[in-house]
Amino acid sequence: MDVTTSLKSLLLAARQYKNNKSSLNSSQLQKQIEDVSSLRCSSLLTSGQVLPSECLSGLLEVAGDPNTSHALTGAILSLLAQLASDDESKETLHSSYNIVGTLAAIVHWNRASPEEPVVLQCLQVLQRLTYNVRILHCASHVDELLSFLMLNIQSNNDDITKPCLGLMANLCRHNLSVQAQIKSQGNVKAFYRALINFLGHNCLTVVVFALSILSSLTLNEEVGQKLFNAKNIHQTFQLIFNITVNGDGTLTRNYAVDLLVDLLKNPKIADYLTNYKHLPVCLNEVVSLLHGKDPDTAVKVLELLVSLCSVPALRRLVCEMVLRPVALRLNPGVRSSAQTRGSEPCLDLLQWATGPLQGPEQCTLQALSLLTELFEEAIDSSLSDSAQSFVELLLPALQGLLQAPDPSEGEQLLKRHCIRAGRVVDLLLVLCGEDFLKTLVSQYISSELCMLQVELLLSNTQDYISSNGSGSDSQLSQMCSETVLKTLELMSQLKQHVADMETCFYRILQDQRMVMPLSLALTSNLRERVQAALRILFEAAPLPDFPAVILGESIAASNAYRQKEPELVVRGSTIQEDGVTYGKSFPLSTTGPCSPSRQNIDSLIEKLQTSMQEPMKDVHMSEIIDIYEQKISALASKEGRLQDLLEAKALALSQADRLIAQYRCQRAQAEAEARKLASLLKETERRKEELQAELSEQVLEVEKLKTDSQQLLQHNSKLQAVSDEHQNLKGTYNQLLSRYNKNEGMLKELQAAHISLTQQAEGLRKSNEGLKMRQERLSAELIQKEQQVTALEETVQGKRSIIAGLQAEVKKQEEQASEMEESTNLLKKELTKTEQARKDASIKASSLELQKTQLETKLQKKEEELSKHMQMIAMIHSLSSGKLKNDTSANLSL
Repeated sequence: MDVTTSLKSLLLAARQYKNNKSSLNSSQLQKQIEDVSSLRCSSLLTSGQVLPSECLSGLLEVAGDPNTSHALTGAILSLLAQLASDDESKETLHSSYNIVGTLAAIVHWNRASPEEPVVLQCLQVLQRLTYNVRILHCASHVDELLSFLMLNIQSNNDDITKPCLGLMANLCRHNLSVQAQIKSQGNVKAFYRALINFLGHNCLTVVVFALSILSSLTLNEEVGQKLFNAKNIHQTFQLIFNITVNGDGTLTRNYAVDLLVDLLKNPKIADYLTNYKHLPVCLNEVVSLLHGKDPDTAVKVLELLVSLCSVPALRRLVCEMVLRPVALRLNPGVRSSAQTRGSEPCLDLLQWATGPLQGPEQCTLQALSLLTELFEEAIDSSLSDSAQSFVELLLPALQGLLQAPDPSEGEQLLKRHCIRAGRVVDLLLVLCGEDFLKTLVSQYISSELCMLQVELLLSNTQDYISSNGSGSDSQLSQMCSETVLKTLELMSQLKQHVADMETCFYRILQDQRMVMPLSLALTSNLRERVQAALRILFEAAPLPDFPAVILGESIAASNAYRQKEPELVVRGSTIQEDGVTYGKSFPLSTTGPCSPSRQNIDSLIEKLQTSMQEPMKDVHMSEIIDIYEQKISALASKEGRLQDLLEAKALALSQADRLIAQYRCQRAQAEAEARKLASLLKETERRKEELQAELSEQVLEVEKLKTDSQQLLQHNSKLQAVSDEHQNLKGTYNQLLSRYNKNEGMLKELQAAHISLTQQAEGLRKSNEGLKMRQERLSAELIQKEQQVTALEETVQGKRSIIAGLQAEVKKQEEQASEMEESTNLLKKELTKTEQARKDASIKASSLELQKTQLETKLQKKEEELSKHMQMIAMIHSLSSGKLKNDTSANLSL
């Protein structure tokens, strides 16, 4: 189901319920309200359509009926809370509907049971609707609402106390009539005591609400001076900054910031804040909230910073916090905790200032206002260098902000662009106050951009004027006119620095559409606008085609309208009061022009007019009596309101008497100070004569200082070169630092490898020791084997001696066995071979230490060979005949 169909169904259900207030119609209406709430259409009221207005008027009439059920009233309140989600919808609700009077009536009718959910819900909706909105005290049921709030704030019910405190803080802020009504109550002292007791509450939101109410009611009175004196104010400052920085909710942070903004309007409290010792740290934490926060938080932080800039000493501190680099503005002890918050505050501020046109509007406007304040302070101060470096980043963004949006995107974006362009031009005018910054501005602001901007603003101004729009449209037209004049003033500043800027400037001044902005500014009650218009007029007057006559007629028409305006306002207020009386505190739009009641009243008025001219005939006296009774009731209600206004005026007069007494005391103090200043003036004259003599000496010193300054400039250029070299070295240092970090990681890896290798070396050392022990054991065994070999060699020597004896015997027998010579020679050769084998065996026994087993086997073989030789020798001895000659020769050959 689309929105239009749902709204038509809702309007039909509301009419059916008003005709027949049955439970079925009530449930049907409640169902239609829930269906519309589920559509999430928060921009219905700002669309300007008739159908949403009729639906809301009907719902307010139903909610204002005391006989309406709580369930249906709660559904209507839920829809109202959803519709009041943005500032534009809230403004529409207050300007076109008696929303506060209706909700106050609901609270008044249920005042006997404040714990009802519908009362709590109504108070919450009222708190949302009245935040940053000034409520007229003459609205219906406002006095009863104030009495209800004061009574329940002093109660012990925590559920009802918190919304009552929040609503009371909204009603009291910047509303003298409400403050006077509260102070005129008989139980105001008990109310003050209850608020002071809330300062020790464990809920920070309740504490902030109580402080806000006390500051609105008692800041300029004796109670407020005791409460916000030099001893207690530092605790208040610390509480506000703690909530702002570490607050767990947007609601508490908003009220804390509003409280500090209101307190800063008091000069004495502003001095206390200037001397607050923890202010730099707290302010640095507040500035750091600009990074990575939601738009609602950023808006309140920016609002607080703009408010701090209204105090000269605090504006310089804020400027240092935002524009100066982190390393220069922080103490060493603070730097580590603050730098972790995020990036530079100036970059965060630039990000909020250059948000999209469809984004949060207040963030952009507050950020531009803060930048304007900061650059006013930074120019011609020690922060000019930091400001110049930041301007180079800021100007391209400002150039993008001045680009006109697409007209097809809607009228709302055009309105936002006109408002934002005015803030941007204000900032550019401040930047043009310094020559170097003006040169930078001229590089980004072209004549074509200024021409397009002025053309857009003038066309919107003419459209809104010709359409005879509402009050918001006329206010926007006034704003467009102001922005046109500011843009022209910017063009006047840049006309000698930008190509074709002077030609475009004088061409715009001769345009007849400039008559309306100039006439509005010249008849304004603000001297800044009048002075700006006079500067533009001074430039435009000598031009040949300047529409001076039309401008004079426009100024005369504006002055004539201003003279008739009070009479029109009185008539309009009378008509509005009558409409409120007849419509039961609802707008006149609830009764259509073609309704039967309206036609009946018109017919009665026509009859009265004809009766004054013609003889009275066929006139019903009852109708005339009804008319006069209605007029008498209207006059009675007017008399009651006038009585309330008189009481408020009496309270205001008593307050004015106190202010006059304070003024007289201050005047006496001023006269005493004037006498002191007169004596000081005489002393100054005498001192002036002495200084005149010193002036000539100072002139000579100034000349010397000029030469010194030239030398310092040269030295400064050298220092600049050194600074550049330092930056290069800093980059090299960063590279070396990264290499150092890498080498340090490699060193740790090598250390771990070294530890593992050390462990392996230790294991190898232990195994080496075991091998050494094994080698020693093998050496001992080798020595034993060598001893055995030596013993074997001795045995061999013995065998040799035996062989020698046998050889002698053989020689003796050679004569007997000549036929055996050949075999003897063979035996000698065999003996030589045996000798050689013995020598080889001894060499192998000494070199092969590990082959002991093989050596033993070889020795055994040699022993067997020796035994064979012995057998052979024995056989030789036994041979005595030639029978065995062939066998012996065969054995010898083997």
